[in-house]
Amino acid sequence: MKKQRALLIIKPDGVQRGLIGKIVSRFEQVGLKIIGLKFEWANKEKIIAHYPETDAWFAKVGQRTLTNYAKKGLDAKKVFNTDKDVEIGKIVKSWLVDYMQESPVFLAVVEGYDAIEIVRKLSGNTIPVLANPGTIRGDFSHDTIDLANEQNRPLRNIIHASDTVEDGEKEVNLWFKEDELFDYKLAGEKFMYSLK
Repeated sequence: MKKQRALLIIKPDGVQRGLIGKIVSRFEQVGLKIIGLKFEWANKEKIIAHYPETDAWFAKVGQRTLTNYAKKGLDAKKVFNTDKDVEIGKIVKSWLVDYMQESPVFLAVVEGYDAIEIVRKLSGNTIPVLANPGTIRGDFSHDTIDLANEQNRPLRNIIHASDTVEDGEKEVNLWFKEDELFDYKLAGEKFMYSLK
């Protein structure tokens, strides 16, 4: 079985609230290896490159927004001036670009077996109010889609975590150069994986 790499970004709300150490320790405690760290004020171009620019991605984001509005009996058109999912997705992405430049962001690359599944589980639901207690988003945020949209901003959900193996590799390569990543053994690997 091959180890996976995942990118974690502690977003401006996590950085500004002083949660970096508490968040990083959760990934270390489960045995994921940190192979790269960086603190950077992300530029607009890199953030735009991080979030997909495809109609499929815009539609997914827009459809999720429309679905959440419909569940609450609200009219998304009043907030977005459109009910077209792709257009709503583009608006949300523009909010994300602004949000990710509100302060520096803290970036980490973690590595381990099934790393993607582990980081997603530890991070919790991307909608903080729906995230389970014990997850990063469940413990450190309670933002809602309604409030975010009312204030014309994305959800403040503390952390980004790669959601597929392919995205993990793409994101790691976007934010880190190969010489910024380190290969070493953790003492705990011997006990966790029966390595000699």
